[in-house]
Amino acid sequence: MIFHLSLFIGVNLFVSQCHGGCAEVDSLTEAVAGEGFLLGCISCKRREEVPARATVDWHFKPLGEEEFRHIFHYDHPSANIINEDFSERLVWHGSNNSDIQIGAVYIHNVTFNDTGTYRCTILRTLHLPKYDEHVTVEKEFELNVVAIANRELTAVISEIVMYVLIVVLQLWLIVVLVYCYHKISEEHEGREARKALKAQAQLLESKDDCDGVQLE
Repeated sequence: MIFHLSLFIGVNLFVSQCHGGCAEVDSLTEAVAGEGFLLGCISCKRREEVPARATVDWHFKPLGEEEFRHIFHYDHPSANIINEDFSERLVWHGSNNSDIQIGAVYIHNVTFNDTGTYRCTILRTLHLPKYDEHVTVEKEFELNVVAIANRELTAVISEIVMYVLIVVLQLWLIVVLVYCYHKISEEHEGREARKALKAQAQLLESKDDCDGVQLE
């Protein structure tokens, strides 16, 4: 959970600093009570060369209720918290210009009352040569607030695979070291054996020469 949150924030920061690129990433859906959480909302503009201006509105529907509440409005450079339940807890984490593509908002000190449905609405005005075109993008997701972060199955599997690979690599390294040791040892013994045979051959040759001298 923490890893994925850090990854999501990292993607957002990278995209917000890079004017030439945008990647739409879905928001996470589980927050931990007492901690912070990033309400993710990204809507990439299809034609970068067209100048545009956008505003962002966030709405919240608590669990068990029927109506959405308007909680936040952003119109660069001003950010306004509309709902008192989120007073001093919402901080703009989106694009730092009027051509908004990232409409993320960060919640401080998440509570169980924050469980429910969140809707992000980006109203974009494209300034075309002959007229202005208005485009509205809405994104919704369910947020579940828990007491303790649940480890996702994929994260658990990834961790298990990582440890298995570490063990396998260590065993493989041990096998390679043992093999190399035996190989070096065999080569050393072979060299010593060849030296002994050569020395023995030289000794026999020297003895034969001595025998010939005595016969004369």
